[in-house]
Amino acid sequence: MKQSMFAFSLRKTLVLALFALLAMGACKSKKKAVQTAPAPAPVEQVQTPPPAPAATRSAEEIAAEKLENYFNSVARASSANSANQSIQETLAMFSNQETPVLIVIHEENGIKDYDEPTTIKKYLEYLKDTKKNLNYISDIRMDANGKVSELELRRK
Repeated sequence: MKQSMFAFSLRKTLVLALFALLAMGACKSKKKAVQTAPAPAPVEQVQTPPPAPAATRSAEEIAAEKLENYFNSVARASSANSANQSIQETLAMFSNQETPVLIVIHEENGIKDYDEPTTIKKYLEYLKDTKKNLNYISDIRMDANGKVSELELRRK
């Protein structure tokens, strides 16, 4: 009987010790949770950069825009006379009628493959005949006089 009383009190003591241990462990967890709670994130102040000065476009950008418009007007001309007039206006932007026009047909790893080189005069006649402008200007080179000296096109 003493053994069963001893076993009973031992079990009771172990259960109480286990309960106390769990309770202490829970308190530590709360304490750690309170201590390691992340501080609130600082509010970021969005600073807008000062407005850039009025964007000035380069001569190449202006020429490219004009040429795109001319190419479209040649391709969409309602008659041969209006197409020829647009061709003459376009040719005035070039250093001469034999200015090279290169059409990129493929590019891989920075190496470009070109279609057969042509001149601006031939390209404008092509636009007039096909009535389709399938290319866009990817590179334009100007000479010292502000005239286009070389033109590189790509498929749209």
